[in-house]
Parts: sequence; C-alpha cells; structure tokens
Amino acid sequence: MATADVAPTRPENDLDPTDPWQREAQTFPRLTPEMVARVSRYGAVEELAPQMEVFSRGDRGRDFFVILEGTIEVYERDDDGAVAVLRPHVEREFTGELDLFNDRAILVNGRAGPAATRVLRIKRADFRRLVQSEPDIAEIIMRAFILRRVGLLRHKQGAAVLIGPAHSADTLRLQQFLNRNAYPTRVLDTEQDADAGGFLECFSLTAAELPVIVLPGHRALRNPSLAELADALGITEDFDHATVFDLAVVGAGPAGLAAAVYGASEGLQTIVLESIAPGGQAGTSSKIENYLGFPTGISGEALAGRAQVQAQKFGARLAVSRAVTGIDCDDEPYRLKLDDGAAIRARAVVIATGARYRKLDVPGFERFEGQGIYYAATAMEANLCQAAEVIVVGGGNSAGQAAVFLSRTARHVHVLVRSAGLAATMSDYLVQRIERSGQISLHVHSEIVALEGETTLVAVAWRNRQSGEQTRRPVSAIFAMIGAEPNTGWVDGCLELDAKGFVVTGADAGQGADSPYATSRPGVYAVGDVRSGSVKRVASGVGEGSVVVQAIHRYLHPASD
Repeated sequence: MATADVAPTRPENDLDPTDPWQREAQTFPRLTPEMVARVSRYGAVEELAPQMEVFSRGDRGRDFFVILEGTIEVYERDDDGAVAVLRPHVEREFTGELDLFNDRAILVNGRAGPAATRVLRIKRADFRRLVQSEPDIAEIIMRAFILRRVGLLRHKQGAAVLIGPAHSADTLRLQQFLNRNAYPTRVLDTEQDADAGGFLECFSLTAAELPVIVLPGHRALRNPSLAELADALGITEDFDHATVFDLAVVGAGPAGLAAAVYGASEGLQTIVLESIAPGGQAGTSSKIENYLGFPTGISGEALAGRAQVQAQKFGARLAVSRAVTGIDCDDEPYRLKLDDGAAIRARAVVIATGARYRKLDVPGFERFEGQGIYYAATAMEANLCQAAEVIVVGGGNSAGQAAVFLSRTARHVHVLVRSAGLAATMSDYLVQRIERSGQISLHVHSEIVALEGETTLVAVAWRNRQSGEQTRRPVSAIFAMIGAEPNTGWVDGCLELDAKGFVVTGADAGQGADSPYATSRPGVYAVGDVRSGSVKRVASGVGEGSVVVQAIHRYLHPASD
C-alpha cells in the first residue's frame, strides 16, 4: 500500500529498516505457485473488468483477494477527491490488512487495474478457515498485514485529520485514542501548522469549536466523545446484542487479552469489552525489556496490538469505546451493562480491568491534566515536551521506563520518589540506566508541592520531606506514575473486594477449590492488576489470563472433568 513514488531509489544498504514500505518481500510478499494452488481450495476465480471497484473505504467484512493475472490497485482520495494509488498488487500478491481479522471499517479503496484482471476471491468465513488450516501461509499473511498497518500509520495514509491546538487536553485525548487504536491520523496543530487555517476556513470553524476530526467525505466532528469518534470511524465492531457469549472479558490489558487468546483458541465464543484501547496501563509503556521472548524489548502498544490481532485471529470479538458500568449478578447468564445503554450477556466473565495511577495531592492538579500532567509516556507525549525539563513521579518499572524513554528528547528528566531509593520497587536494569544517565536526576524523599501556569504547566516546586529544602524548576510536563487504584467501581456490591477495592479471589473468596482466580460469584473470575494480591507485572498478568481459561472450561462443562 505504498505510493508508487516511495519505492526505494537509494542503495539497498541505505534503506530505512523500520519503514515497511521499504521491506517489499515481507510487506507485499508473493505466494509460491504451490501456495496459490492450496489457497484456491478456499475460494473461486473471478474476472474483473478494468477499473472495477472491488472494495471501498468504510466497508466492513470485505473479502480476501489473491491476484492471478493483472493488478488490483489500492488507493485513497485526497482532499480534492483525486485518486492516489498507494499500491498496485500484482500476480500472486494478496490484498488486505489487519481489518480482515475483525469487522472494523476498512481504511482504503481497491479497484481492478487498467487491464483485465483475474483473481481468486475468498469470502470472509473461508478466509478464517484458510488462516486456521494453512499455518505457513497464515504466517506470511499475518506478518504482511501487521507491516501494512504500520506503514499506513507511519505514512498517515487512510488517515483521519485531527485539527486543534497540540497542547489542548481534548486534542491530546482524541489523539491518544486514535494512536492507541492504531488508526492513522494527521494532526494539524492550529498553534503551529500553516495548513490548519485553511481547514478551519473550509469548514467554517472557530477556535472555540476545536478540536475537530475531519472524516472522509469532508464530514467534521466537533470535539466528539470517544464513543462518537469510534462509531464514526468504524473502529467499534458491530455485533448482535442478543448473542449469549461463552466468555466476556472486561478489559483489554495484557491479562484480558491473554484470556481472550486462550479462550477463543480453545473454542469459547469470546468478546472483549474495552473502554479506551487495547493494552491497559502496559499499552502506554515506551519499551518493556524484561518480557520473555523479546530480547530487544517491545513497546506496550506493539505488544497489545499483536495480542489483539492474535485474539481476533482465533475469532474473539472486540468492542472498543464501550465501558462496562455494571453487572447484574443475580441472573445467569450474567448481564454486563454498557455505558451506551446496551448490554452483553455471557455465561462466564473474566474481570481484567486493571488499575489506574493515583492523582497527586497538590493544588491545581486537575487543572493541568492533559495540559502538562500525563499518565503515559509515549512518542506523542514526548513530542510535546521536546528540549524541556520534565518530572516523572514514581518508583515502579513504568516510571523507570518512562524516565529512560523521555531522556532521549527532553532537556532533563527529574525522577521524584517519596522513598529512599528505587531498588525495592524497580527492576535493576532500569535502576542502573537511571544512575548512569546524565540526562536523569533522582530526587529521593521528595514530593511536589506547587504547580505554576495559566493554561499549561510552566514550573513545578518540590520539597525534600526530610530536610524541608524546596526546589523550583521550569518544568512543562509531569508524568504521574504512582500507586494503583483498581477499576472496580462497577462491580461493587456484586463481588467481594478488599479494603483497597481490589477483587478478592481464590480461598479468600470462598472459591479456592475452583481456581485461585475465582471470585465470590461462580463463573466470574479476576486476573491481573485488578486482583487482590496480584504481582503487578505484564508477565504475571499474561500468565493469569492464560491459566484462568482452564477453570472457565470446568465451570462451563462440569461433566467433562
């Protein structure tokens, strides 16, 4: 799906290895004739007239095409409606990207080339059979689809346009949602970008109406809610609310996604309900380096994205921007109430809603949330504080990862902890990096006491709790990563919670014989950070999410024991 003019023209050893458009063999692979013969068992050959439309942006549930002769041109339309061909797929190449594994609205258009074209057309249900039955071909397809989405994101193709001031909390809210849901986005900063004025004039917009999302067809959404945005872009999947699922997983962090992967792969009709985006707290981590199997590290966003695709490959459904507000515990199947007034019914429920960072107890904190105070340190936040001093508050691994990541672009990073050091709460490899970095300073026994600024943060003061000495610095961003408050308000009154609000499980919940993850209600389980006594690590959450499925099978099929 690369534009024709981005094909590499530099020497091969000068190519950017991180750009999927320059990795032709993996991003746009050609199946062998033997593979095409095997794939042909799942579809039917069709003749396409020149320039015949095959799929259109916004379609859901499109088919999979293997080109036998001729071409299929993948294209988008620019702001003036002109066609821009992104990629002509040729003989033995195939169309599609990650949306083929779910029912989201697709991002691009496809049409037959200028000459007669012959294709192998595989319907969606048969495509799923292909992926399940031909693992070597499925591996090629999966890798290509992931790289194609990365390419669309990198080159902002098939994108929505977000117009607004970059430092606005609402602009950041919408940009975070789109980025974390892997939706290509062009951001026009009205404070810096010269093109933004033309867009505002075109849509007769005023500064008070910002931020605005411009959709295909020149439709504008003025500061929408996340649910409105997800529906308008087709990010949310459509599903039948009358369906009774075998398993509903509430929360799409590492623990929830693991439960979805293992549940769906073992034949359970599974749905995942997520209020914002896959990944949870871990999804905002810049790089996780001690997760098994990734010696060079992996970002939380990439890990969550891969796990999401893996779950969907096995048939799990994913409902994004749908927060669960309550559970009807008195009836079985259980009924999960959603914030849009709808409900999901399921025979078993896994609670994986995790925990959120606590807010700092300092005057004016809420005023600067999203405008200088952040709870994640991704590339987006890092861009907002380039060459500036920043503060990371917290002594856990997430705080350490954030400090190391931000030190690459910030003028200086101050790490503030109330304790005497980091060794008791942070992995040693992160402690060592922080100690060796000239861009990071650790301030122990310290707490923030004052925030300064009008609309955005401009300065911060902190105090040493032992000496009483105060320090004031021109800081433009605080990354708050302290403690954990469980996301369990929606189950209060239904399940037993501990004194801090975490879900009690296992023997303490009176369900020890069933599973260490069983709650005080039969068929309802809790895994990951939301569970009382859990180890707050990505690997442990993934382990709990995978292991709990065994108990769910026992609950759903007791006679099989």
